[in-house]
Amino acid sequence: MNPIIIALDCETAAEARAIVDATAKTVTCFKVGLELYAAAGMEFVKELRARRKKVFLDLKLHDIGETVRRATAQIAKSGVSLLTVHAEPQVMRAAVAGRGSSKLQILAVTVLTSLDQVDVHEMGYSCAMRELLDLRVRNAVRAGVDGLVCSPLEVGEVRRIVGPDKLLVTPGVRSAGAAKGDQKRVATPAQAIADGASHLVIGRQVTRAADPNKAVREILAELRLSGR
Repeated sequence: MNPIIIALDCETAAEARAIVDATAKTVTCFKVGLELYAAAGMEFVKELRARRKKVFLDLKLHDIGETVRRATAQIAKSGVSLLTVHAEPQVMRAAVAGRGSSKLQILAVTVLTSLDQVDVHEMGYSCAMRELLDLRVRNAVRAGVDGLVCSPLEVGEVRRIVGPDKLLVTPGVRSAGAAKGDQKRVATPAQAIADGASHLVIGRQVTRAADPNKAVREILAELRLSGR
């Protein structure tokens, strides 16, 4: 199975469509985040589904439980494969209830990969980031979500807590030598997979490459060489 999810962090549907066209032969799952969702909405999600592509809808839902439940129920009707919510207990429970018997899988966001210990303290938490991560992971397991989104530097620890069956999706993945961008806690694709990641969310390394499909193939070659 190809573990790569391409992040369509684009301003327009046309720009996103060009990336999908360029990588369609090697990529089966694409991430639609807030920017593209604001520009193209569920219509673009439906377009991806019509092309038989899996959709990772990265909206990071965070609202009162009833609102999250109802929103998740609507998203579940679209055939989206993965949906993110913040790792707040009532939010996670509401999303799990909202997806009902559909195949939609709920992912809880632990600590964003753009954050470090200084950011955690600025948010008002006096604990170490590792303690906050541990609490959110254990709450997610109790809430019954299907998986978590976590930094590749913490995926090994998270895998030990959740066991072998949960999905672990890792953004902040870059091949050696690739620019880090706005991510602070990163690792290579091979290292993330070795430590327990199920899926790798990769954006600019592919989407800004001169040949996006070649960039994907190079990452897959890295994984094969690493023994995946």
